Amino acid sequence: MFKFITDKPLWVNVLAGVGIVFLMILLFFGSLEWITGYGQYEKVPSITGQHIVAAQKILEDKGFEVQIQDSVYIDTIAKQAVIRQIPEADAMVKAGRTIYLTVNRVIPPLVEMPNLAGFSIRSAEMYLQSIGLKLGYTTYQPDIARNAVLQQLYNDAPIKPGTKIPIGAVISFVLGSGIGTGETDVPDLIGKTLNDVRSLLSSISVNIGSIIAVGNIKDSGAAFIVKQNPDLFSGAIGPNGEKLPNKIRQGQMMDLYISDEAPIRDTTKSITQQ
Repeated sequence: MFKFITDKPLWVNVLAGVGIVFLMILLFFGSLEWITGYGQYEKVPSITGQHIVAAQKILEDKGFEVQIQDSVYIDTIAKQAVIRQIPEADAMVKAGRTIYLTVNRVIPPLVEMPNLAGFSIRSAEMYLQSIGLKLGYTTYQPDIARNAVLQQLYNDAPIKPGTKIPIGAVISFVLGSGIGTGETDVPDLIGKTLNDVRSLLSSISVNIGSIIAVGNIKDSGAAFIVKQNPDLFSGAIGPNGEKLPNKIRQGQMMDLYISDEAPIRDTTKSITQQ
């Protein structure tokens, strides 16, 4: 099989081997440009803002590979739109290079609603922005904590801290407007249940302060008010010797003492009694 080689002088075989090696080197370097695509460049088209399907077709038609590198959520941009591309538009790159894309998510991620009660409106707004939520409208109700958050609302309903909501959700606030100028008589709450008192005080914009339990309470909402502060009477005496009623302003607070047992009321007492 190798007789034609062994029959040749050694120097002939050496020259033939050198020639073959030299030929292979020439072939290798001659095809290197074809193998690596040297000198073949393409301009990267701008596909930012395009839907991912349209963007992929544009790039593949240009001979590029496409890979989705990341996804984020921006509520002001269309869903599945390309937000960022690497390399950037108009860059000159080798044909066939992979273009990496960042795409806008279809479903926004969820965040936990923080407890912003007591925050100033400015601090609450900054906190919302830091976690991707938006400030909606603000309303006011009389409260001693002026411009502080009293209640947080989502879709016009109170939202509890820790509730999962989508990024970009709009949160509205009820803020304290300070103590009102108008005065009203302190309401008589003795004997009423705490649930009833909450509604009554809310209707006259008076806030509940401390709630003190007297004895063991099974159901605080159904418990009875046995004492209140401020009391009905101010301690002052009118021109006819009558006890003068206490006054309270909108936004002020009342402390309540509650018990499972209803109080025994003295029905002989009245405002005009000395």
